[in-house]
Amino acid sequence: MAMVSGIQGQLLDVTVVRCTKLKDTEWISRQDPYVCLEYASTKFRTRTCTDGGKNPVFQEKINIPLIEGLREITVTVWNSNTITFDDFIGTGRIQLQKVLSQGYDDSSWPLQSKSGKFAGEVTVIMHFANAKKGDKASLAGHALTHPTHMPTAPPVASYAPPPPSYAPPAYPSSVPPGPSAGYPPPYGAYPSQPPMPYSAGYPPASYPATSYAPPPMPQAYHPQTYPPAAYPPQPYPPPPHAQPYYPPGSYPGSYPPY
Repeated sequence: MAMVSGIQGQLLDVTVVRCTKLKDTEWISRQDPYVCLEYASTKFRTRTCTDGGKNPVFQEKINIPLIEGLREITVTVWNSNTITFDDFIGTGRIQLQKVLSQGYDDSSWPLQSKSGKFAGEVTVIMHFANAKKGDKASLAGHALTHPTHMPTAPPVASYAPPPPSYAPPAYPSSVPPGPSAGYPPPYGAYPSQPPMPYSAGYPPASYPATSYAPPPMPQAYHPQTYPPAAYPPQPYPPPPHAQPYYPPGSYPGSYPPY
């Protein structure tokens, strides 16, 4: 890959996505990792992923001004402690050749412990908007001059279904073919039904006729005189009744005779 030049002071977009398979430095609780980037005098620290354990997620972005001739970023992962010093998990180096030449790089970079053992991976996405057009053109020309390096699509196999092993029997159709003029059929294509016989008498002769008498009409209302004529009117006030005659001296306390 050709060396890229003329990048002094241009910005490189770096996004720390996540870490995977980190070495666990805690015995009881889950560790709280964070990531540090260092490029020349630029230093960047992500937030602490509380209880991130072995697979913390960060999704944090930084813009790094590039320096001519410096083609790698140092990355270090730590475990945050509140009482004691932070625990070292692992360190690694992020190479910039691909992103500077192609403008994009999405890769996972390995981390090593102090003893040189595998300590996990860190995933970083990098964008470089000012990638040289000449570098992109050289990569395209290299692909054209070396066609064996270009990925080719696998040949598509032509598939034809096998012929049927037997011919399906032809069943006669019970529906007569319609007219060739299309649908709906022309008027008069179907035979008309004979008219239903009409009987003038109702109800039918098979049922005996029943006589029906209308209800009697209500009688005319004749107002009655009140009081009835059978009781003659009494005069008012009524005549005095005859007082019974008691002979004097017939009962105690009567007045004396004349």
